[in-house]
Amino acid sequence: MLDRPVLDPYTVWRLALAEVDRIFASPPELDRPVKGCTRCFTEAELRILGGDPRDVPDDVLEGFMGKVVDHWDTDQYPVLWRRLIPRALRRWGPEGPGTDPSHELRGLGRYGAELISWPVAERTAVEQVFRALLTLALTGGRSPADIRDLVEGVAHATGGLEPWLDHIDGFSGPAADAGLVRLALGWGTDFLWEEFDFTWWYDGDPRIVADWLLTQRPRIASFTARHPRCKNAADALIAISHLQDGDWSPWLYPYGPRPRPLLHVATSG
Repeated sequence: MLDRPVLDPYTVWRLALAEVDRIFASPPELDRPVKGCTRCFTEAELRILGGDPRDVPDDVLEGFMGKVVDHWDTDQYPVLWRRLIPRALRRWGPEGPGTDPSHELRGLGRYGAELISWPVAERTAVEQVFRALLTLALTGGRSPADIRDLVEGVAHATGGLEPWLDHIDGFSGPAADAGLVRLALGWGTDFLWEEFDFTWWYDGDPRIVADWLLTQRPRIASFTARHPRCKNAADALIAISHLQDGDWSPWLYPYGPRPRPLLHVATSG
């Protein structure tokens, strides 16, 4: 039996978008004109939001995605997101404007559009795009802070961190290994300097990420053995060791007094 070829991340991204377009080809109908905050949107813009999703201008789409649920009729809010989700997903992708996705993705969370309660086919298609986005971020040289914002937003939208950290862990290949090393060093340093936090997801627990980092030691050690001259890999192992021991950061904090020792994380057996 032949092995299945591994598709490049951009191909996976395009295929995931194509599936979203298919699933949402006939968007749900609104049962009445859109009701929204008339201080933030004109009546004309509200009419546009209730029309063909393809005709919604980018600035109106951005305005909708940035406003929380209390700007809209609660029962209409999930329907509007389901109508606009193919456009929204493209905004978070490599051709998008590069805004903080955690700010906009929060609209899909439990207190917003409740993505987790959407029809199974819709939710599955959206989550497949999320996986493609995380893969692109990990393998495309994105900064650890950018990946943190994406992980925060996706976890908030879907109600949990673990599946998305597992996805990062499970994606293999040289680009993924290098991305994981950069991510571990960036996140590890943030934790040691007490700078890691979720901006918009108030229920999110950063300690889950800190504990997950400890599980990445074997993979990073293997990368270090293959690339002994890679300083990022060596420093990532140092950061994880200090994180596990609850020790001070070995690197000077560049923005002020040295921070306190890190929050306690679970230790591996």
